[in-house]
Amino acid sequence: MSSTKSAVSTASVVTDFKEITKMGLSLSVVFSSIAGYFLGAETISVTTLLLLAFGGYFMVGASNAYNQIIERDLDALMNRTKNRPIPAGRMSVNTAFIIATSFTVLGLITLYIINPKTAMYGAISIFLYTSVYTPLKTKTSLAVFVGALPGAIPFMLGWVAARNSFGIEAGTLFAIQFFWQFPHFWAIGWFLHDDYKKGGFHMLPTGKPDKGTAVQIIMYSVWTIIVSIIPVFGFTGDLKLSIVGAILVFILGLVMLVYALKLFKQRSIKAAKQLMLSSVFYITLLQIIYVADKFLR
Repeated sequence: MSSTKSAVSTASVVTDFKEITKMGLSLSVVFSSIAGYFLGAETISVTTLLLLAFGGYFMVGASNAYNQIIERDLDALMNRTKNRPIPAGRMSVNTAFIIATSFTVLGLITLYIINPKTAMYGAISIFLYTSVYTPLKTKTSLAVFVGALPGAIPFMLGWVAARNSFGIEAGTLFAIQFFWQFPHFWAIGWFLHDDYKKGGFHMLPTGKPDKGTAVQIIMYSVWTIIVSIIPVFGFTGDLKLSIVGAILVFILGLVMLVYALKLFKQRSIKAAKQLMLSSVFYITLLQIIYVADKFLR
């Protein structure tokens, strides 16, 4: 009996740890960083890859833990967040703070071992996410713009880890993920609009799921497509994309745009969820295509 309780308790602790660090989101960020590293690396270093993976997870996990500490009272008001460890009472603020602080230190040290620039951008990401984006969410919809800055760092962080420099290549990777976040997060803000209102969050550009928001989603989807194929024209230094790769990325972008147009036409929760899913497939497959294109051309 005691062993069963112990197993349940251990499973609960692991689950809460995964939730406080948002493991799914953190792993997707690590994926982006690794993709950026493969694009920038002239020779692959397994050691650097591991440092980047662990350092990236530490930094994103820390940001998410700090975010949940700051928003614990608001999280308790929303259906999608009320069962998180802190508002549900399964984890104390002190425990979450220890996790967040430990992850920050470990992340900075791990990324610094790669090179100081990588650690610097990691630190900037945590600062912007926790100290600027998080408090702005209850004040203005411009918070999404601010949040897109740290959200765009992972893809380019991998390049910086590989090259120890920030240039047109890393800037292009940053721009791709920056513009992509608007249709992605506005789609989420659309179908969770009523829940976000309970917490007082302003996530949509017009403040509500309406025609104006849908138009802006379409505009940023178009910008995402344009920025994503720029490397095919040879303007982005060592970051290159073949014609075949550009066509594949363009087709992916058209699929996302179709769902954005569908949202404009239907203005429904279902259409918003479809756009969100298509945006996830877009950024994931884009990164795979970019990496495959580099090694196959």
